[in-house]
Amino acid sequence: MQITFCGAARTVTGSSHLITLDNGYNILLDCGMYQGHEEEFDDFNAKWPYFDPRDIDCLILSHAHIDHSGRIPRLVKDGFKGKILSTNSTRDLAAIMLLDSAYIQERDAEYVNKKKGRSKLKHVEPLYTTKDAVDAMKQFVGVGYEQWHRVKKGIQVLFRDSGHILGSASITLKIRTGKTSQIVIGFTGDIGRPDRPILRDPIPMPKCDVLISESTYGDKLHGSTPDQKAQLLEIIKEICVNKKGKLIIPAFSIGRTQELVYMMDQMKTFHKFPKVKVYVDSPLAINATDIFRMHPECYDEQLLDYMLVDPNPFGFNGLHYIRKVEDSKKLNNQESCIIISASGMATAGRIRHHIFNGIENPRNAVLIVGYCSQGTTGAMLRDGRKTLKMFGQELAVKAQVKVMDSFSAHGDQQEMIKFLDNQDRKRLERLLLVHGDYKRQKVFKEELKKKKFKSVSIPNLGERYNVW
Repeated sequence: MQITFCGAARTVTGSSHLITLDNGYNILLDCGMYQGHEEEFDDFNAKWPYFDPRDIDCLILSHAHIDHSGRIPRLVKDGFKGKILSTNSTRDLAAIMLLDSAYIQERDAEYVNKKKGRSKLKHVEPLYTTKDAVDAMKQFVGVGYEQWHRVKKGIQVLFRDSGHILGSASITLKIRTGKTSQIVIGFTGDIGRPDRPILRDPIPMPKCDVLISESTYGDKLHGSTPDQKAQLLEIIKEICVNKKGKLIIPAFSIGRTQELVYMMDQMKTFHKFPKVKVYVDSPLAINATDIFRMHPECYDEQLLDYMLVDPNPFGFNGLHYIRKVEDSKKLNNQESCIIISASGMATAGRIRHHIFNGIENPRNAVLIVGYCSQGTTGAMLRDGRKTLKMFGQELAVKAQVKVMDSFSAHGDQQEMIKFLDNQDRKRLERLLLVHGDYKRQKVFKEELKKKKFKSVSIPNLGERYNVW
């Protein structure tokens, strides 16, 4: 039996790991899109150097984030015919996210081809189309948490809540290797944080023989969680009330946007929120919020209790959800407001226009509330860049840039170790670190060794490990 690391190896995006059984049966864990600007990954999303999609028998998806799910329509387009197993809420979120991703692929290809005009440069095709995304959704099978689901004879899978985003799960596979023996292979997916709003805390996995673990914040401690609502309220008052400026918030459409809205909803319910208009300017985030409303089985007890006071935790007077492009453009003339828009790293989407139109105004502020990969606009702002190049123009960064790292949906070093700590050190033959920058992974590896984990490895892209 082998595991081949086909993505998110010594980097944080493009999650994809292939398990090949001795009988040739192929299970793919995640099929994510690479998001970033490293030259060595230029062709990553369009090619399959480590397997043929037609040879994959089953895909198991940990959650709907594009860096874990974004190449699924391409996989189907290129010949994958098997089932795609996920939690029910991941299936629902993947439907809107993959359609949105397909639309972006089509639009970007159209823009590039139009720009080339009649030149002899090669015509650009989208990575996949909306039709490909629709076709991919036909292969999804939703599975509930904490149910051992039969993949095929001799193989079972368990999804357990990992507390990262709605529907996110760790994946545990029981694979029969003989009449009386079996191997248990686990994949953490992305490990969430305890005490986050909306979602339940991460639940440790069953004991495994081989475990693939994320390591995003392997060298970092988030520190004590501040009173987020108080901190956010202070920023809102400073920028929107005292300075009469705009607070522009790049936010992931799934998870971060709903957390922000829920926190503001609580402030409004308890009469602490100032008279400031709030705009969620992201059709995808609006669709995702509707799906959040459909899945209360994923909520933590605090949110369920709050719903006894306010049955709609994602809506309040003064909150406006913006779908139309024309209404989005009108926000350029809106003063003293809060704009929450995607993408969270400010690499694409309407948020780029809001930053473009607001970054040179010293009354405004951009609030970074999530992880930003190196090379993204969000990372440049975090790093204190004095100028930004956007839409062909060099802009002076005159607006304040504020950061709230406590929103992170990824567990830090010690939170990940706590999640892994129930594993039997004698039984666990190999711990394989993925989804992390290599420098951080090396630090995490040493910390895990201190906790008596043995055979901790950091696979390289394309590397194969014999596990049984």
